[in-house]
Order: sequence, then structure tokens, then C-alpha cells
Amino acid sequence: MGYKSDRTAEDIKREITVLVRELKDPRVNSIMLTVVRAEVAHDLSFCKAYISSLNGIEDAKTACKALNGNAKGYIRRELGARLGLRKTPDLKFIADDSIEKGIEMFKKLDVAKNKETE
Repeated sequence: MGYKSDRTAEDIKREITVLVRELKDPRVNSIMLTVVRAEVAHDLSFCKAYISSLNGIEDAKTACKALNGNAKGYIRRELGARLGLRKTPDLKFIADDSIEKGIEMFKKLDVAKNKETE
């Protein structure tokens, strides 16, 4: 990817994080969600946003279903207005379990560290 695509992807990631926290949908609002990364096409016509939840992959899937449904148009419109993009990319939200895997990794490291000090 080029510099412009990378910069736009980071801007979109930051704004989606803010917009998801502002949503009033109970399927999304009650879950601790994080936008892990955003991948933007070179022509900025399409964006994949990877969503992860602290509660696990099932909550992330539920949230992505809600985000891909009713909230997609609102988020896309707000992105265009906030970022001043000439062409706002079409969004697709994908469930990701990287936070859950990261927490498991830290637990394993903590157990290994405790065994080492004994």
C-alpha cells in the first residue's frame, strides 16, 4: 500500500472507533469493542474493518452483524463528513479474535514467569 492509503486507513480506524462508541444499538453498545485494523483498497473504494471484543469472538461476530446491517450507512456517512473524503469507501466489518489471543498469550507468559521465579 502507499502512504496515502495507509494514512487514510489509520484515519478510518480512529473514526470508526469513535463512531462505534457513539452508537445506540444494544448489540454493539454493551460490548467492549476495538477496531484492530482497517484495510483500504488502493483506490479508496472499499475498506475492511476488523473488530475484536474483550469478551471473545462470539460477541465480535454479533457486533459485526449489527454493524454490517443497520449501522453501516450511518458510519459511512459520518466518515465522509468527518474526514472530508471525496469518495467514502464501502465498509465491511469482520470479526477478529486477536485481542482474545493476546490475552491468552499474556496469561501464558505470566504463568511461565511465575514458574521461573519459584
